[in-house]
Amino acid sequence: MNNKFTTRRDFIRLTGMGSLGTMAAAGMLPKPATDAVNTVPEMKIRKIDVVYDQKYQGRSLQQMWVRLYTDNGIMGVGETYWNTEAQIGVLKDKKNLILGHDAIEMTTFMDDIRYNSWGGSGGADMKIISALNMAQWDILGKAANMPVYKLLGGKYRPSQRLYNTSNAIAGMTMEKDAEKITRFLMDKGIKGVKIWPYDNIANRNKGSFITPAEREQCLDWIKRIRNTAGKDFEIGLEFHTRWNLPSALKIAGDLEPYDVMWLEDILGEDNMDSYAVLCRDTSCPVAVSERLATKFRFREVLEKKAADIIILDIAWCGGISEAKKIVDMADAYYIPFATHNYGGPVLWISSIHLGTAARNCYITESSWEMYTTVFPYFIKNTPVPENGFVSPPEGAGLGIEFSEEPFKNGDAKVLVIGEL
Repeated sequence: MNNKFTTRRDFIRLTGMGSLGTMAAAGMLPKPATDAVNTVPEMKIRKIDVVYDQKYQGRSLQQMWVRLYTDNGIMGVGETYWNTEAQIGVLKDKKNLILGHDAIEMTTFMDDIRYNSWGGSGGADMKIISALNMAQWDILGKAANMPVYKLLGGKYRPSQRLYNTSNAIAGMTMEKDAEKITRFLMDKGIKGVKIWPYDNIANRNKGSFITPAEREQCLDWIKRIRNTAGKDFEIGLEFHTRWNLPSALKIAGDLEPYDVMWLEDILGEDNMDSYAVLCRDTSCPVAVSERLATKFRFREVLEKKAADIIILDIAWCGGISEAKKIVDMADAYYIPFATHNYGGPVLWISSIHLGTAARNCYITESSWEMYTTVFPYFIKNTPVPENGFVSPPEGAGLGIEFSEEPFKNGDAKVLVIGEL
């Protein structure tokens, strides 16, 4: 093994961040943290594998884990989800760029894969980049014996508030049980929900128009939630990019009296000028978009004043490094962010680390059914919210303790992508 150690300047360059390294160089961290920065050894990636075809009680899950193994015995894990066969193909294509690479050299690693893919800033390539970057942060934290949130700058807040995302929960549906679901969540201290009552109409009308009667119909769940919870409860509206601008303006006008948390992805993500019009013409906060990747796409959002709240997905936007750059850039505009967490437990925990360290974290997406049933089957120490707030694990790296049970039961398969 190469025993060369990184310097403070190396650490800043390799992480592509500067937060912890700058603080250490300036003497702003406790001595143990400063020592950790200066004693992380060089490590090479010697093996890549994926944990795929994950199941829970016979139900197929969408997430896939990417694991990187170093030549000094550290394993780091990242996650991606949806269309994972395509992402496995990317890993196979790019394995020679990954194997033998410095395990914590993040910025050039991302650039090399992007340039080699000729695919721009999205798709399967970006999802794999995101998973690899998560795994690198896990490795770095384990090598430094520090949790990721400390490497990102420290604990800005001890815990972060949550909302629950779903049109159904615990056997109840919004259509039949909006009041019961609201009370169910409030009893657990969760004071927010995200729903998508407009999707059926959008699918039927192809997002081209919405009639006055349909608009009134779509307000039903919102009225019932607000009447049950009062003002001490957030209501987020998800639209899945299915509407045109005239329809979006009408919908926003209808929602203004209900003081909703946000309108998320009501338009497609490719025209920020239209989002800027929407932001100007409604008092409802506009949220954009987990479908965007890299700081360059979010720069346009911010410069055009096309969102009141940034939504990003660490498993899609470029990983933890890129996510931190995006949220710090948003903070310079006094724009808060929320993470999109519709994947698995590795994404869930990565998002909690980011929200703990970043100043402008507004709220974090969660699923009660996932963190109480599915995630604990795979992760021994799944963070469980208390009174509507959640905190990150304190272990090194992402701090994840994996269960062997899914592997023994055939509910998680391992595929080796490459090995030196």
